Amino acid sequence: MFLRQLTYLIALDRFRHFSRAAESCGVSQPALSAGIRQLETELGITIIQRNRRFYGLTAEGERVLSWARQTVAALDGLRQEAAFAQDVAGGSIAIGVMPPAILVIPTLLESFRAAVPALHVEVKVYSSNEIVQLLREHTLQLGLMYLDQVPADGPFEKHALYAEEHVLVAAKSMSLPAGRVFNWKDIENVPLCLLSRNMRSRQLVDDGFRQAGVLPNILLETDTLELLHAEILKGQIASILPVAALPERTGRESLQTRRMAGFVSPDVGVVRLSQPNSTALLERLWGVTQSLELADIYGAATAS
Repeated sequence: MFLRQLTYLIALDRFRHFSRAAESCGVSQPALSAGIRQLETELGITIIQRNRRFYGLTAEGERVLSWARQTVAALDGLRQEAAFAQDVAGGSIAIGVMPPAILVIPTLLESFRAAVPALHVEVKVYSSNEIVQLLREHTLQLGLMYLDQVPADGPFEKHALYAEEHVLVAAKSMSLPAGRVFNWKDIENVPLCLLSRNMRSRQLVDDGFRQAGVLPNILLETDTLELLHAEILKGQIASILPVAALPERTGRESLQTRRMAGFVSPDVGVVRLSQPNSTALLERLWGVTQSLELADIYGAATAS
């Protein structure tokens, strides 16, 4: 059994297409197919459902895929460990971040690069549930997410960075009800643009309206913060967002915010897979996260 056969299998599961998987591995399609068949022969099982096309993995194939991911991740960690031992200034890490926390990433990376100057980082946006799954699969090394979404019985370590606070936010040109703190009834008729319903942050907002017996006036739903920010700044629509998801501070001069009374939000923090053979790079970065406390930056907002 060769390592390249395992990488073929991982690529095939990712692309669900023989030609694209082969291209990603830098080999011909016949070579990839032959490698998969050889792996099936060596293991004595059928791994993929095939005719002329890829139809998915068999139940046995799913188990082999899980093992293959762990094996490849372990080897990548070994290579990185060796490189890190030679040059502690560099290394590579993949981070998954939920959309409401994307603006926290520059602060996190600044601290990481202070410890590892030549650090290479890949950052992608996922839901909290996707981050948990990708950590399990060793696709990500760190996640930035709501900590109440981390399975209590799962193999994970977590560290809280800040207790999130949601606020009503609107352009200063928009007329809002009087008061520095609002309850749900106060904003029943305020036109709103909100994050998409599949996002945990939006679900918390929906829970607030539901418990108050209020039907909100929602005009726009999106999973893109940039669009949501642009609509707010036009001055005709407001939103309820985590403080960490507000526009960059240069754009906040044009905004007014109001606290939402009784809004309970979960902690936001970093998560990693708990494993005995963690790399020196990940250990160093995890140590950096333990010294971070971002409550003063992202955990509260002054109503204005």
